[in-house]
Amino acid sequence: MNFKKENMTLAQKDKKHIIHPWSDLGSDAESMVIESGKGIHVFDDAGNQYIDSISGMWCVNLGYGNREMANAIADQCVQLAYYTPFGAMTSPPSVKLADKLSRLTPGDLNCFQFTNSGSTAVESAIRFAHYYFNCLGKPEKKHIIYRENAYHGSTYLSASLNGKKCDRSYFNYITDMVHSIPDPNPFKRPAGMSVEEFCDLRVSELEQKILQLGPENAACFIAEPVMGSGGVIVPPPGYHKKTLEICRKYDVLYISDEVVTAFGRLGHYFASENVFDIVPDIITVAKGISSGYQPLGAAIISEKLVNRISGPSASENSYYTNGFTYSGHPVTCAAALKYLEIMEREKINEHVREVGDYFMERLETLRELSIVGDVRGIRLMACVECVVSDNEEENIAVAQRVDEFCQENGLIVRPYENLCILSPPLIIEKEGVDQIVNILRQSIIATTNERKKENQ
Repeated sequence: MNFKKENMTLAQKDKKHIIHPWSDLGSDAESMVIESGKGIHVFDDAGNQYIDSISGMWCVNLGYGNREMANAIADQCVQLAYYTPFGAMTSPPSVKLADKLSRLTPGDLNCFQFTNSGSTAVESAIRFAHYYFNCLGKPEKKHIIYRENAYHGSTYLSASLNGKKCDRSYFNYITDMVHSIPDPNPFKRPAGMSVEEFCDLRVSELEQKILQLGPENAACFIAEPVMGSGGVIVPPPGYHKKTLEICRKYDVLYISDEVVTAFGRLGHYFASENVFDIVPDIITVAKGISSGYQPLGAAIISEKLVNRISGPSASENSYYTNGFTYSGHPVTCAAALKYLEIMEREKINEHVREVGDYFMERLETLRELSIVGDVRGIRLMACVECVVSDNEEENIAVAQRVDEFCQENGLIVRPYENLCILSPPLIIEKEGVDQIVNILRQSIIATTNERKKENQ
């Protein structure tokens, strides 16, 4: 027996054996071991308590330790843990979930390809777009337009649609059929330009890109309603509606990536129609669909599109060879059904609309602090941008200090460049909001004071 290995701490074993997503392989730092959670709090293996203001990864909407969720998962494991979804096979939870969701989705988005994650949902959406145009005899329509600072996943194709610089490393990416346009961040608009003019500029850049590619070659445009990990970028009013009109004009499919925004984060089941007044061709979801209690995603596709290439309209030998072993997994679908039941019964959307507006009001008070450049977001999806100079690296270093002070004071925020990103569980009350904002304020002040001492 290797006694030395057995005596290693969990953090040391983790460092030795696990390759983490988005981890610095050159770092010697050990991971924080999160051992348990209850409500909006998580606890590390040393017993320290933290407010989880990022919901794990935008997803633990009901908070931690929900017994109803756990029991629904356990009961389904006993009833039917798994059966193949391939071909003409199904299970009751997946059918019930699709039926339930079809009553919540906008427009005629009633057809579901269940996946394992947001990445595979996006991958499936893009593959459907290609399959769709191939079936219609338009194989040249394969080019995809995405936006700078976007995040759409980490499978080969979805990762190629990420517009964040830090997401591009030593991996390979598809380059021949993906094309970026600038993001619609009003905070970064040119000096002297109104928000309305900025919106029109960004919309025109989409049209210009389609015309540059040739409408006969452009397949789809993919956009997060609110750009999540790229900086919680809320577009100017009317942006999504105008970009959808451009896509309709040139027969380009509009994919709304709601992996983060769906299922309550903005106070609605879906943000596309209820918040931004659009009915896209495809919506991708994951994360909150099961409150993070089980891995589940979906590409939700317009019935009109599906009808054009199925049934009597199907092409010869039109096998849809896309899917996964765990597509429509009965246990994950049972978790999603239970989450939707709890959402409806506990009026989670209504709660988010109330407490989320309060959250943004409280965050706005941080603008008075000297290193806060911008505060933005919608309801329980927000960020604070730190700006101390025109030097990007200096701004990033300042934000990292703020994040460190937050963690020392019992608050976990999500750091990205010079941003402090926040997305607490949807069950948070106003008291929890006050705690988050107070700790964040204290941490920003502590960072400011530390910088003053260093510059004396």
